[in-house]
Amino acid sequence: MRIILRLRATKSQEINNESHKLQGFVYDLIRRSGFPGLHEKSGYKFFCFSGIFPQKSVAAGDMRNFIISSPSSELVKGIGDCLRQGEAINIGEMQFQLSDFSVFEVRLGEKPRVECSTPVIVRIPEKLYDRYCIPLEERKRRYVYWRPKYPFEAFLKQVSENLIKKYNDFYGTEIQTYDLFEQFVFRKQVNLRFVVEGRSYGAAGSLWEFLWTHMDAVQRKIIEFGLDTGFGERNSLGFGFVNVG
Repeated sequence: MRIILRLRATKSQEINNESHKLQGFVYDLIRRSGFPGLHEKSGYKFFCFSGIFPQKSVAAGDMRNFIISSPSSELVKGIGDCLRQGEAINIGEMQFQLSDFSVFEVRLGEKPRVECSTPVIVRIPEKLYDRYCIPLEERKRRYVYWRPKYPFEAFLKQVSENLIKKYNDFYGTEIQTYDLFEQFVFRKQVNLRFVVEGRSYGAAGSLWEFLWTHMDAVQRKIIEFGLDTGFGERNSLGFGFVNVG
């Protein structure tokens, strides 16, 4: 489930989609919605969010949009309950007024296509370095971030396993290894910075398009879950937010 906020700029300004600024705004909404400890929860947090879009400078009165998604309808509805039309919305240095908002669901079509709106972060664990032929000089302790010079199989397998683990954790199921993806188009690599507990970290992310000519029931359930919770890692920082194309 998703909630879209329609924001009216109250001044001329640049749109800044730095993840920690958006994250601070989202965490404040979650606190207000009655889920105050969610952002401190260990493990998967089961929500994601877009950037502010369209991402270009605005003049006072211009409209922009922002989406928060989660497989938890209670969380999304709780955020909606705490919002008030016309309230001031401050995100970092950006200033808006909440014009309106609405809650909605996104479902896959007959021949699904999914596009990344924010970069997907995937780590290759140390135990899989030999399997994916990670060069010796690039191997680091614990993990490396996937980059396009590494096998595409590594990215797809890690995204699939991550989505299945999150799905099993959320629903209490026991789905085993499953090939979720059929066709894919790599768009580009993105170098990222994010902030956790006041410390800044670097990571490699990537943007993709995923397509299916046929999708079975299990794939559909898990990919639709991914539309709400995000693809890859660090979803609660806004990474891996995807849309139906």
